[in-house]
Amino acid sequence: MIKYSVQCQKGHGFEGWFKNSDAYDRQSKRGQITCPDCGSTRVTKALMAPNILAKTRRKGSATAQAARPSNAAGGVAARPVASASVAMPSELKDLLRHIRREVAANAEYVGPRFAEEARKIHFDEAPERGIYGEASPEDVEALLDDGIDCLPLPILPEDRN
Repeated sequence: MIKYSVQCQKGHGFEGWFKNSDAYDRQSKRGQITCPDCGSTRVTKALMAPNILAKTRRKGSATAQAARPSNAAGGVAARPVASASVAMPSELKDLLRHIRREVAANAEYVGPRFAEEARKIHFDEAPERGIYGEASPEDVEALLDDGIDCLPLPILPEDRN
């Protein structure tokens, strides 16, 4: 996965995660990347500094292991919001917990059938409803390429225990 800093035509900056640079290019060309502030699909990569790991965070170190993507909480593998070296503010943890509770309370859990069910809903082969479940990074990329929106559930500190 690669993280890009992105900017819309109105100057709003935000981040996006992509499987690789080709995935970004395809989604951008199709207008599938949307500014969360204004909804514009005219976006470009913004200038960003490279993420170079210090010696203690290189492959094999405990910190590097903790920062690797994981799907232990279900959903799409994604870099955790907090790493071992940065404390997550309690307000952010509470907000993320609230988001997870709302999804669980208002959507149907479809487990590993997530990609299949999302396609059925998108193509009107199943009733429209909120769903959540597990999907591989490849499934998510295919859904996004097909114009089907999906997002990972937030990974909380307690999910990593």
